[in-house]
Amino acid sequence: MPASIAVGTQWGDEGKGRVVDVVAKESTMVVRYQGGHNAGHTLVVDGERFALQLIPSGVLYDHVTPVIGNGVVVEPSVLLAEIDTLEHRGVDCSRLVVSSHAHLVMPYHQVLDELNEARLGDAKIGTTMRGIGPAYADRASRLGVRMEHILEPDVFRARVAAALIDKNHLLREVHGHAGFDPEKLADEMLEQLAPRLREYIGDSVGIVHEALDRDERVLFEGAQATFLDVDHGTYPYVTSSNPVAGFASVGAGVGPNVFEQIIGITKAYVTRVGMGPFVCELHDEIGDLLVDRGKEFGTNTGRRRRTGWFDAVMARQSVRLNGLTEIAITKLDVLDTLETIRVCVGYNVEGIEHRYMPDRFSDLEKATPIYAELPGWREELSGVTEVDQLPPRALAYVKFLENEIGVPVRLVCVGPGREQYLRLTAS
Repeated sequence: MPASIAVGTQWGDEGKGRVVDVVAKESTMVVRYQGGHNAGHTLVVDGERFALQLIPSGVLYDHVTPVIGNGVVVEPSVLLAEIDTLEHRGVDCSRLVVSSHAHLVMPYHQVLDELNEARLGDAKIGTTMRGIGPAYADRASRLGVRMEHILEPDVFRARVAAALIDKNHLLREVHGHAGFDPEKLADEMLEQLAPRLREYIGDSVGIVHEALDRDERVLFEGAQATFLDVDHGTYPYVTSSNPVAGFASVGAGVGPNVFEQIIGITKAYVTRVGMGPFVCELHDEIGDLLVDRGKEFGTNTGRRRRTGWFDAVMARQSVRLNGLTEIAITKLDVLDTLETIRVCVGYNVEGIEHRYMPDRFSDLEKATPIYAELPGWREELSGVTEVDQLPPRALAYVKFLENEIGVPVRLVCVGPGREQYLRLTAS
């Protein structure tokens, strides 16, 4: 059963879609196992830019079946708009399968997300306000609405009415919002969305297992990244699901014994969006340079990303949490102009050196970086097509990261284009 997982090792935006696109060439199925439309993947194919939110990156290959697993929360109007956009640009989405057990992000989830962030003020989490957290909360509270329900009008109406008993009370009494008419909302969604969604909803677990039983290559992709994981990330500044590799089993309905390759994706530096600790953050002209050269603005939100030097402490912790078998490094070319490059090799917490992330959030907030310095290569990498064409200092940087992380680097991206990557073999 040749299955692989691609997982972000930082705070997201590592270029997972970019790497998934490379690996998908050798796969027949790409399965998204968690998250919602708060995650964005950007791909550049033959100079064309594709920004995906819900549909797995493999959709751009005619031989790949893209699957949205049960662990994903789906905003149906966003999904249909994404399908329309792709098909208008010549991408066939007819192979798409959406799990019947995937939960819906409902309009009241988005309103609650926005109102709650506004109410919290300075204590806000910094969510994308897309309703993802409230949708996952309803799932855990057994008040969620699943894809299968939209195929049965009476069940759908009953589920929406049950969910809105508490939601409307909260909206009206706490937020001063008018609330939602359950019958009107259900009728609108059944009329406008259900007819089109019907053709995509299916038994994702069965479809995935049939492919595995045929010994086809199946790739599982997570959204967000390791340190946005609700359990293992920088809580509370995290997402509402589990991006770590282990959740691929839960979010797609497969056993952990099917995975033979777990690819950790990392930028050659680090970024994060929103609130939360960032030990290696840069507040100087180099940080601005990384934003400009790396085009570090959110695919969905347009928010400017915070930037910093590569953090090997985070990477080592990610190896532990995900069981990584290899690393893919993206955006190495962004560092082309730097004379000196720093890498965080440890944290200093009140005089004690840490090689892994501190267990307690308060210690993480007090941590300061311990840096190693390497010389930059000061050469453009975008035209490099073979590993032996890499400047020696660029290759030395990659090998330094590999040694610090403790997992082999197998892929390096030197530009945004689909073919701008290098495969590294064992040294």
